[in-house]
Amino acid sequence: MLEFVREGDTVNVHSIDRLARNSVDLLRLVGDFKALGVSVVFHRENLAFSAGKHDPMNELMLSMIGAFAQFERSVLKERQAEGIEKAKSKGVYQGTKPSIDRNAVLKLLSEGVSPTQAAKTLGIGRNSVYRIKAEVA
Repeated sequence: MLEFVREGDTVNVHSIDRLARNSVDLLRLVGDFKALGVSVVFHRENLAFSAGKHDPMNELMLSMIGAFAQFERSVLKERQAEGIEKAKSKGVYQGTKPSIDRNAVLKLLSEGVSPTQAAKTLGIGRNSVYRIKAEVA
């Protein structure tokens, strides 16, 4: 997005946690937008930042809310990991099943089918075929 916005544009963001995953990235992105002359509006938090305006209270709120969002995400990921470990110990959690049949890919490649055609035949991405090919090479 930083490559496409132009001076005078406004970036509308639903909430702070939708723009960045941590407070460092959040502050950097808002600073980058302001340096480009682009306004940023966070609707849920009712915060707005513009290139020519300096509002210490909004900057404080951005830092605080960003820090809380980062903390909340970290706690959520930690709880998720704990839950997965608990489920694994009970034998309930198996993880997601692979969606790509590696043997089918390898069989087609061994028959001389091109990676592009193998991808089309199996309905998967070309990069997946190349990745599997590189893993066995």
